[in-house]
Amino acid sequence: MRKKILLLSAYDAASHRRWREGVVADLPQFDWTVLTLPPRYFRWRIRGNAVSWGLGEKTLLNKKYDLILATSMVDLAPLRGLVPALAQTPSIVYFHENQFEYPASNSRHSSIDPQMVNLYSALAADTLLFNSCYNRDTFLQGVDRLLADMPDHVPDNIPGLLEEKSTVLSVPLEDSLFQQPAPPSATQEHFTMVWNHRWEYDKAPGRLFKALQQLRNHTNDFRIHIVGESFRGKPKVFQQIRDEFSEQIGRFGYLENKADYLNLLRSSHVVLSTSMHEFQGLAVLEAVVSGCVPAVPDRLSYPDFFSEQFRYPSYPDDEDLEAAALAARLLELQAQYTAGTLPEPPDLNHLAWSHLKQAYELAITSTIARLTQPAK
Repeated sequence: MRKKILLLSAYDAASHRRWREGVVADLPQFDWTVLTLPPRYFRWRIRGNAVSWGLGEKTLLNKKYDLILATSMVDLAPLRGLVPALAQTPSIVYFHENQFEYPASNSRHSSIDPQMVNLYSALAADTLLFNSCYNRDTFLQGVDRLLADMPDHVPDNIPGLLEEKSTVLSVPLEDSLFQQPAPPSATQEHFTMVWNHRWEYDKAPGRLFKALQQLRNHTNDFRIHIVGESFRGKPKVFQQIRDEFSEQIGRFGYLENKADYLNLLRSSHVVLSTSMHEFQGLAVLEAVVSGCVPAVPDRLSYPDFFSEQFRYPSYPDDEDLEAAALAARLLELQAQYTAGTLPEPPDLNHLAWSHLKQAYELAITSTIARLTQPAK
């Protein structure tokens, strides 16, 4: 009989949706029940999802499940309290990100509530999965810092207990990405770059702007596509980039059509990141699989996936210095492109679903087996 799994995604943003759809599609040997909540009203969503589901979906949650697979946005401890039928069900929490490692912003309210949700859910779960070593390590370090600030009655070695049940298991990339036609050869008229991130402060578009300014001090012979999802409060620097680099900009904005987007990646030579917040970096990984050479800062999750030759020096506290480092790296890549010596993109086949599905299956089956073995 197929094991029944309850999959919970409490803040079903694009990357979370991509992951859960992949899990269900690529692990059909399990019987999936999926509950999601929309990615809006962050403070209410992360603190209120247990109430939304525990009272609003009580009939569904009272069914018999062999495992709960929840994202780290799920407030698992109170959900299991509100639905006693789930209290003894084996559980895995998947961390796409952790709330201890977000850059400061005036738009984020100062509160430890999101961090406490992560902590309580991690304590309540039987297995913790992280999409990168960076994500796992910053989570454990963040828990340690938080508890060190508490006045009393803090049990010993909570980070150690959490580490013991933690495993790194990345969000897989669709096999179809690896089956695209070979990227075009480097014979295009212009050296072409793509910056493909959410248009938000944590992706540091100001650093991109300054790097492009410094690059243009040396050459005008380049093209850049700046694409990604934007929101009402997008940083004003994007308009400055568009105004100042109108002759170099190709596509600008969000590409609705997936095929158009993948063709854009395939026609570009380099993918850039300036991010101050990245726990795996699916957009960059997707571009690399499509044939782009990465130029990413030496920080965050990038060292988990790319060797030193693809990373430029990181100066998180000095925007000008880092922009200069990125511009220097781009000039080097442009020279290699002109000479026909641009390096091959790194091999990311190990991140394909066909390579990772067995690890996902093992994480699920071992958690179920460990928690359902009869007592000796």
